[in-house]
Amino acid sequence: MILIAERINGMFTDVKRAIAEKDKKVIQELANRQTQAGAACLDVNVGTAAADQEGTMQWLIESIQETCSTPLCLDSQKPDVIAAGLKVVNTDNGVLLNSTPLNKKSDEDVFDKYIEMAEHAGPKANLIALTMDKNGVPQDTDNRVAIAAEIVSKAIEKGFDPQRLFIDPIVLPVKVPNAQVQPCNILAAMEQIQYLADPAPHMTVGLSNLSQGTSERSLINRVFLAMAMSRGLDSAIADVFDTDLVNVVATTEMLMNKQIYSDSFLKVYASTNR
Repeated sequence: MILIAERINGMFTDVKRAIAEKDKKVIQELANRQTQAGAACLDVNVGTAAADQEGTMQWLIESIQETCSTPLCLDSQKPDVIAAGLKVVNTDNGVLLNSTPLNKKSDEDVFDKYIEMAEHAGPKANLIALTMDKNGVPQDTDNRVAIAAEIVSKAIEKGFDPQRLFIDPIVLPVKVPNAQVQPCNILAAMEQIQYLADPAPHMTVGLSNLSQGTSERSLINRVFLAMAMSRGLDSAIADVFDTDLVNVVATTEMLMNKQIYSDSFLKVYASTNR
């Protein structure tokens, strides 16, 4: 399971304050602590914390790389922000571009731009693509799968290896009216997405989106993650500080015969993922 740590994001108060005060120590501590907690990659998202998103993305990346070599996930649906980040990121460590829809009403070629940036960044650059198009986020299984199929097909046409592609079927907050059907739709879509190419593309989700506004956030995230892993999910942008969540990953992998059982399997998983 590829855990992408979610906490270096301008939506969090401490990160927003650190950006405003240019306090790199806060960012560096988060990067190092998330790495120690088992993160395979660190999401870096300016969000709305700064007007200059391009410059702030570069500042965040440079601050992290002073003390941490964990691969970075550059998170923005604005190609210019990603391009700015790529100018300073160490691509030798690996980099993930997060994220592009298939197309937008304002930019029909946005997916092509992200593919080009990933290709230019080298063979260790991967791409997250959303099952979303100019009509928005589909509310049913079939349209999610259809968009995913078009994403994979377009990537192959451009010579982009599907194994460098992460498909995100977009989880929605379960508390939103009429949204409780969505987790089942997403799981059904995942079952089909894993067969769109051989070898299959990766699949990822922004896990914490599912539980926004709920009173049992960690529990909802943990249960859905285990369910999704059984449908082929192999990556998630998640809170790696949630020890119970990381333990669910370890246990699910063991039960799926991806890890060898021992009475200390949780300790073994923790030691091999740090």
